[in-house]
Amino acid sequence: MAISVELVYDALRKVKHPEFEQDIVSLGMIENIEISGKKINFSLKLKKQIDPFIKSIKNACVNSILSYVDKSADIQISIIAHEKQNIKTENTLENVKNIIAIASGKGGVGKSTIATNLAVAVAKLGYKVGLIDADIFGPSAPLMFNLIEDRPEIINENNIDYFLPIEKYGVKVLSIGFFISPDDALVWRGPMASSALKQLLNQAKWDALDYLFIDLPPGTSDIHLTIVQTVPVTGVVIVSTPQKVALADVTKGINMFKGEQINVPILGLVENMSWFTPEELPNNKYYIFGKNGCSQLAEKYNVPLLGQIPIVQSICESGDNGIPVALDNKSVIGKAFESLAKSVVKETDKRNLNINPTQKVIIKK
Repeated sequence: MAISVELVYDALRKVKHPEFEQDIVSLGMIENIEISGKKINFSLKLKKQIDPFIKSIKNACVNSILSYVDKSADIQISIIAHEKQNIKTENTLENVKNIIAIASGKGGVGKSTIATNLAVAVAKLGYKVGLIDADIFGPSAPLMFNLIEDRPEIINENNIDYFLPIEKYGVKVLSIGFFISPDDALVWRGPMASSALKQLLNQAKWDALDYLFIDLPPGTSDIHLTIVQTVPVTGVVIVSTPQKVALADVTKGINMFKGEQINVPILGLVENMSWFTPEELPNNKYYIFGKNGCSQLAEKYNVPLLGQIPIVQSICESGDNGIPVALDNKSVIGKAFESLAKSVVKETDKRNLNINPTQKVIIKK
């Protein structure tokens, strides 16, 4: 028997949303059903901007179709984010002393690895630290902190849901990846990504923090504008590799943050993958991507070079295993992140001493 749209709808009517206690078809959560032979594609539209039940709902959809439609069906489900209405929330960041954005001109330079290990290293110095994984299109914090199966607790105050960040390795972490399965194709329409980011910023109970690091998506986009318009960013740390193609994109990032309309202080550059050091030859350095590219760029733009992080096998392994290398301050790479953390703290203190607090950016059209 051929698979029909009606059969798929009938199967999905057996799936109830745990919170709303109605089936997902009646809730209007099913869109764009497409059938080609045994291939079934459709979208799940979220009822809330961030729905902690979406992963279990997706699994229930697959099981219901396999049980009631065709046990050999090939099912692909994409997630459509819900456009959240404006909600007045309290200022949950009022007790955060420093908000530091971690940016990069392009992808693939190890920005999230730097953000994760920098946050851990600063926490190890004795500071209260938080990390927002704002890389909406490729969240990696759940993997790097070994929190893939974790979900933040949600509390309700004055009919508003607030998320409690998950603490690991001394860092309070919140990521869009906590709410969306890593296998999901997440569809963001227009301002939806910015709206989700605002929710992570404004509907989380961060408590008192010395540093809140924000891991931004690569490049320059609406997400970056959303950050500077939503919160007063103390300063920006820009990550790059030494090769020319990466440095060209860093220049765009520097010019964006230094621009007249945004004007957020740049704390400095971090050169990642500075050289390769084999574990069996710890004193050897091989400059695979060029030498001192970031130091030259830092000198050109009169910003500090905060640190140089080498390539070692343990960085990749630790990221995949969810155990940041910064935890081991006896290793070469651990010491490199400790030095980077001290540099960031030093430059932040210097910035706060010499420059007035950053205000939220108002973009004039």
